[in-house]
Amino acid sequence: MAEKTQAAPIPMIEVEGLKKQYKLGQIGGGTLTHDLQSWWARLRGKEDPNTIVGTDTRLFGQTFMALNGVDMTVYKGEALGIIGRNGAGKSTLLKILSRITAPTAGEIRIRGRVASMLEVGTGFNNEMTGRENIYMNGAILGMTKAEVDQKLAQIIEFSECGDFIDTPVKRYSSGMFVKLAFAVAAHLDSDILVMDEVLAVGDMKFQQKCLGKMSDVANQDGRTVLYVSHNMSTIRQLCTRCVVLDKGRVLYDGEVEKAIAIYMNTTDVNLVHYDLAEVPRMNQSAGKRLRLQTLDFIGKESSVFADTEKLHIRITWRVSEPFAGIHMKMNLHARDSTPVGITHPVDIGAAQPGSLYTTDFVFDPALLGEGQYFFYLDIFDGSLAQAVCLDKPVSEFAFEVTSGDLSMPEWASGWGRIHFPPVTLLEG
Repeated sequence: MAEKTQAAPIPMIEVEGLKKQYKLGQIGGGTLTHDLQSWWARLRGKEDPNTIVGTDTRLFGQTFMALNGVDMTVYKGEALGIIGRNGAGKSTLLKILSRITAPTAGEIRIRGRVASMLEVGTGFNNEMTGRENIYMNGAILGMTKAEVDQKLAQIIEFSECGDFIDTPVKRYSSGMFVKLAFAVAAHLDSDILVMDEVLAVGDMKFQQKCLGKMSDVANQDGRTVLYVSHNMSTIRQLCTRCVVLDKGRVLYDGEVEKAIAIYMNTTDVNLVHYDLAEVPRMNQSAGKRLRLQTLDFIGKESSVFADTEKLHIRITWRVSEPFAGIHMKMNLHARDSTPVGITHPVDIGAAQPGSLYTTDFVFDPALLGEGQYFFYLDIFDGSLAQAVCLDKPVSEFAFEVTSGDLSMPEWASGWGRIHFPPVTLLEG
């Protein structure tokens, strides 16, 4: 009997020579009137009346390549991870694949229906109820009402929003929004599921539930999953293949562990200044009432620290309403995104609108094992038990710790991340 030949994998997404170019400052004034004013001023060689004070006018007319020649093929049943530093082009790639924005050049072939979840509430109408939004998303995917009816109970049960399903979603918290949006994307009949790192908004139990569902979608249902994340543990847990993007190009495409190692080597621990005003935020409410403007490592030309020196950090920030007390903590991670811990919250003071505030603080890395780390900055109102997020930029503030203690053995990450003090011998 002739031996059965294995069927060739079916390509669901084929990308060739994909480019996306943005013109800095040329368009996008917010209204057609502003764009026409800016165009007329440039035509006459006059100063742009809509230029923000302090903007470097040398940027106007320049272009930025968010994607610069991306080639890749994604097959049926694959769970593809897409990783890279902030600004590498990950979200731009997903927006093009989801047909939210058009490419500048290149060719894309997609076989099947695409369900995407790129940020909290994508594809939702705030004035409609949760139930109505489920039907609307089904219609967008080309499903009939009868087909959505068959999935409705599963979606509501998975979302854990049953008590609020007939409430307008504008009254949902960001966590409820994410739960319903993921349930809709995962259960409706799409062939390709595209996910940006929106699950960070949900609670830990729901994140694990979502990752399990995404794994089932790829392995059991044979659907294709594209997943962008900065959390390497979820990439390891979910993905069967991984692409590393850097400066709009594919740096590596292949085995997950090797991709993670390459990504970690792209970390820039020499960065000591961050502009945060235009950086995306972790959730919908962050950055509205209080917004971080900058973060700097003070007195350093790089963010590499000996474990005997402290990190001196300075942030600047503004508020849009009065606050009696604002709290801050650092969420610390190892370079592979495994959590290390959080700092005790501190009160950085009261604030009034109209002023630019500056806050300096120090962090002692003495107990950290040598290696690369990053932290997220979390600014909130209220006690930690009932914290309301004021600002949390999607920025990894990277630093490296080195050890000058020759009495310590060579450090291995498998030993954990903490240098414990020596044990104390008791007199017998």
